[in-house]
Amino acid sequence: MIYYISGGERSGKSSYAERLAESLSSAPIYLATSRIWDANFKKRVQRHIDDRGEQWSTVEEEKKLSTVIAAGQTVVIDCVTLWLTNYFTDTESDVQKSLQLAKEEFGKLQQIDGNIIIISNEIGMGLHATSSIGRKFVELQGWMNQYIAQRADKATFMVSGLPLHLK
Repeated sequence: MIYYISGGERSGKSSYAERLAESLSSAPIYLATSRIWDANFKKRVQRHIDDRGEQWSTVEEEKKLSTVIAAGQTVVIDCVTLWLTNYFTDTESDVQKSLQLAKEEFGKLQQIDGNIIIISNEIGMGLHATSSIGRKFVELQGWMNQYIAQRADKATFMVSGLPLHLK
């Protein structure tokens, strides 16, 4: 089962996803997709780990998410934005190549028998990106969000901490 949860920054996506995972499993896994860019970000990551209960395991994987998920697991993938950033950076901002690689990896996730909860940001709802590279990334994110949402079993949009169930 694939659950897709999107929304703006600080909309309650992660806490909603974590509660969902805890309702589905006594030993959920948190799959972090971010690269640690600086000391402040490392602190933020550690705070999130500390905030989760002891029943949680944390796994870090930047791009090949399917390689660290086993059948039967309940996994929260946080988040698509950082996952896509890794592809976007590694392909030197090639939107089509990043999209292709992400879609291929998502296809592998679809083959796993378990509960996969995917968190993503709706970054195209805010201010218009001022740089060309920013606009390219917003397009990449929007296309991948649509791709995942259309294929997910359930989709939820978070607004001000409240879930809006899309499907």
